[in-house]
Amino acid sequence: MNASNEFNKEKLLGKSFVFEALDSRAREELAEFSYVKRYDAGQKIFAMGEPGMSMMAIAEGSVRVSMMTPGDRDITLNDLQAGDVFGEIAMLDGGGRSANVDALTNCALVVLERRSFLDVLNRNPALSIRLIELLCQRVRRSDERMIEVAFMDTQVRLSKLLLRLTTTTPGSNDRPLQKLSQSQSELAGMIGNTRESVNRCLGKWQKADLIALRDGWLIIKNRERLEALADEF
Repeated sequence: MNASNEFNKEKLLGKSFVFEALDSRAREELAEFSYVKRYDAGQKIFAMGEPGMSMMAIAEGSVRVSMMTPGDRDITLNDLQAGDVFGEIAMLDGGGRSANVDALTNCALVVLERRSFLDVLNRNPALSIRLIELLCQRVRRSDERMIEVAFMDTQVRLSKLLLRLTTTTPGSNDRPLQKLSQSQSELAGMIGNTRESVNRCLGKWQKADLIALRDGWLIIKNRERLEALADEF
């Protein structure tokens, strides 16, 4: 894990949903108080329950947010990509981290410490509004996940997950992704199900030509049909 100054931190912050609302002067001020950390693939960024005095914006790479259940089952909550932010809950309330975060790939993160961030936040109402919107998104997603696990069958949950993982950043002109590298065990963890159930569902979809499984990739061949399956609940 090495610090680096090779990034234009102001530009990177501007790519994030949270910080794009700030004018260039406010982003420049925020960037002055931030620093960059690198993590290797598989390295733990922080663990659930640890003190949290900073939040991070992803400059490069991707990270996984997860937590352990009381039965020692590892549940994946989300995979985050460049432009996403995380760690904001503990940073704002000064409490412990609410989940584990690990580097999925080699990562570069822009780190914002609590004291400096709150100073900028107090002078920028637009940033406060964006943070509220971000936290509301987190709550909505948590509620959706509880409903999915409690009431939806594997096929509906899995189709919703694949669509969510392949949807690009809101407002982006990029087309949806066509393939994913997550393993069946990882997908099962993200929907709170077993690998065997996910395997059966994917096998069924492969026969129906909705997806293809090739060289470790899950390739989406019929997005419209997956969207129809996701809306069946």
